[in-house]
Amino acid sequence: MSDARGTFDGFVSREGQIPDAELDAFWAVLAPAGINFMLGEWKGGAFDTGHPVSGLLKKANWFGKTMTSPNDVQPIVCLDEAGNKFNNEKLSKGGASLWLEEFRGEVTATMVYDGQAIHDHFKKVDDTTVMGIMNGKAGLQDGRYGYFYLQRV
Repeated sequence: MSDARGTFDGFVSREGQIPDAELDAFWAVLAPAGINFMLGEWKGGAFDTGHPVSGLLKKANWFGKTMTSPNDVQPIVCLDEAGNKFNNEKLSKGGASLWLEEFRGEVTATMVYDGQAIHDHFKKVDDTTVMGIMNGKAGLQDGRYGYFYLQRV
């Protein structure tokens, strides 16, 4: 198992909140993700940092994200009461697209929401997992980013 995978698994299994600084340090050692790498269906989870987005996604029964092409992205796929997936356009305020953007001095795949000021930046944990940081005017809460992960379905 790679060091990155071991660190990731430790974060996912940790009980209690994870300090932002620990996730920032982990982010710094990961390789940027490219747009083609991000295409596909992804199951998501949020790191518990106390950021409000974690509770919001859990309440919405968030499943993950579907990125069919760079211009066809469903940013918030949820599960209904019967367990069926649906694109939650009410919560996401529309679709999204994938771009290469600079964030923290690196160019990485970034999902840009169409209807709100959120940019999700992605870096690779391994071939099937990425870490994401939610950025932008609607993503920052009290100056804090939202931290999440996606695993390829």
